[in-house]
Amino acid sequence: MTSTETTARLMIGTNLAAEMVAKAAERAKKLQDETGVQPCLAAVLVGDDPASATYVRMKQNRSKKAGIASRSVILPAETTTEELVAELTKLSNDPEVHGILLQHPVPAQIDERAAFEAINPAKDVDGVTMHAFAAMAFGEPGFRSCTPGGIIRLLEAYDVPLEGAHAVVIGRSPILGKPVGMLLLASNATVTYTHSRTRDLADIVRTADIVVAAVGKANFVRGDWLKPGAVVIDAGYNEGNVGDVHFEEAAQVASLITPVPGGVGPMTISLLLEQTVDAAERLR
Repeated sequence: MTSTETTARLMIGTNLAAEMVAKAAERAKKLQDETGVQPCLAAVLVGDDPASATYVRMKQNRSKKAGIASRSVILPAETTTEELVAELTKLSNDPEVHGILLQHPVPAQIDERAAFEAINPAKDVDGVTMHAFAAMAFGEPGFRSCTPGGIIRLLEAYDVPLEGAHAVVIGRSPILGKPVGMLLLASNATVTYTHSRTRDLADIVRTADIVVAAVGKANFVRGDWLKPGAVVIDAGYNEGNVGDVHFEEAAQVASLITPVPGGVGPMTISLLLEQTVDAAERLR
């Protein structure tokens, strides 16, 4: 097989995400027509990181298309944990705000976990609080972490059988690696958590029917790590539009693979908007 040949079918998130946003827009319009309440998403950005600022603008543009009001709170880079917590508490108590998004990562001087926990769980549409993680782990009602939740929706849309499948998650962040494992477990997959310090990592990955790469290192997962026919979900995004999986190599081995960009990313934003409408309906 030459380096230009591929066996994998692409798992494109763009069209599915557009369908989700369209349905969210219908629900948002119905809610506003019936009650006068327009769902509102507040995005909080600390500092002036260009990538984060671009991402927040993208979410605001998508919100507008979905009939969701957006509010931006831009705080200086030197903001303290206490100041950020105060701002998030204010938004949590604002009846006109239905969803709150804290753009991460935040500057180093801020206790990110303390900031996340200042978000009212009823408005945690990004699924970043401990309450949200507990709900995912115990199968209770609550908002899903958006990227993990989007990954599950993508797997379902492509009819990937999860029950009984061995899923290997590479990464253990509290808003991606850990919750996606919980959601896969809830779908009756057998889940192995791994990370960059796991011994014999490649050997473990070769046993996987489903691989979720969320380690934050460009081209970290190589093609010869994969079992032929594996389903590969690349949840990484690195400089230069590069994922955590070496795409060219992996596409020669996998049966299904997400591209970067255009795979997991659109699903993340669409689920955020969907859950904002959910929150508005519940808080009505």
